[in-house]
Amino acid sequence: MDFNHSPKTLELRERVRTFMDRHIYPNEPHFFHDDDWTPPKIVLELKPKAREAGLWNLFLPLHTSEKSGVKGAGLTNLEYAPLAEEMGKVSGCSEVFNCSAPDTGNMETLALYGTAEQKKRWLEPLLDGTIRSAFAMTEPEVASSDATNITTRIERVGDEYVINGRKWWISGAGDPRCAVYIVMGKTDFNGPKHSQQSMVMVPADTPGVTVKRHLKVLGFSDAPHGHMEIIFENVRVPVSNILLGEGRGFEIAQGRLGPGRIHHCMRLIGLAERCLDLMCKRVVNRVAFGKPLSAQTVTQERIAEARCRIDMARLLTLRAAWMMDNHGNKVAKNDIAMIKVVAPGMAQQVIDWAIQAHGGGGLSQDFPFARFLASARTLRIADGPDEVHRNAIAKNELSAHLAAAQLSTR
Repeated sequence: MDFNHSPKTLELRERVRTFMDRHIYPNEPHFFHDDDWTPPKIVLELKPKAREAGLWNLFLPLHTSEKSGVKGAGLTNLEYAPLAEEMGKVSGCSEVFNCSAPDTGNMETLALYGTAEQKKRWLEPLLDGTIRSAFAMTEPEVASSDATNITTRIERVGDEYVINGRKWWISGAGDPRCAVYIVMGKTDFNGPKHSQQSMVMVPADTPGVTVKRHLKVLGFSDAPHGHMEIIFENVRVPVSNILLGEGRGFEIAQGRLGPGRIHHCMRLIGLAERCLDLMCKRVVNRVAFGKPLSAQTVTQERIAEARCRIDMARLLTLRAAWMMDNHGNKVAKNDIAMIKVVAPGMAQQVIDWAIQAHGGGGLSQDFPFARFLASARTLRIADGPDEVHRNAIAKNELSAHLAAAQLSTR
């Protein structure tokens, strides 16, 4: 495995850093305006600048572009990793580069599984950054960490599908630019366990779609992105809106979540790196009990531990990216599960240490740590909770031993 960055990646990373220094960091306070559901003006202003700078749709993996014929930046997952890390240093700035969730996962899903008509109607404007989207899978009445539990009904009636169900934590659905949902439900409640689910494209303005309420994340509204609870009541869409075909929803979900999970981890590493940088700057300039905080042994231990944990998480993420690029998402699933456990926990701890180093200020709006902490904590649940990924890792680790034990008893 070779984790050296290609000349192309190094050049792109330098351009992203320059863009961040000129446009993102000076405007960081303007990327979020809680409870204001209009898109931040600064995001709308900077998106054309990022596009003109050639820093647009960097996320779309090379193999997806080649397989689907959809034009992306032509990067591998390994090449994209350091770019996503830079974007992760400021919450909400990924949209400036058209590299933000859930649009990235939805775009890759459409690129891989969408029909020509679906790509024309939804993928092209998403790639163009003129609309936004949401992914509706999680439900309040069941443990949605097991996607086979979902109860939303997708029933075919003539040339239409009729959708009935209740979804929540639908990220991005609060944005007034959200034009379409990818909805996961069941078309066959009696079929094989992993062939009951299907996915359909549902325009946000379809009759019967009701955004019931907005859910805050540890007190943050995440406006205008938002996380919504949505009711689908006798929602009718053409049969042509189905993705890949009936019974293929679980298969699509597994393909979609792999890249989404690794992108989150890439950004979390950048977030943790930023926190460590702010922590170091703070402790060399603050004096307590007659000496700088940087001279306190407990501070030094935390800085050293943070550096170790960030670099370990980065190497694990790069390995997962390499595995995805060279062997596919299915083969890389164990590596993806490991980083999904490691990265959010690592980031949460580093953020906590940074808050402690900043004292009372670290809890205030003068620093980004509170929002960072909410984001990192959320990602221990989103895209599969820690427990599910740990179970998958353990099963993989035990599989050979269990097989050997069974043979020995015959």
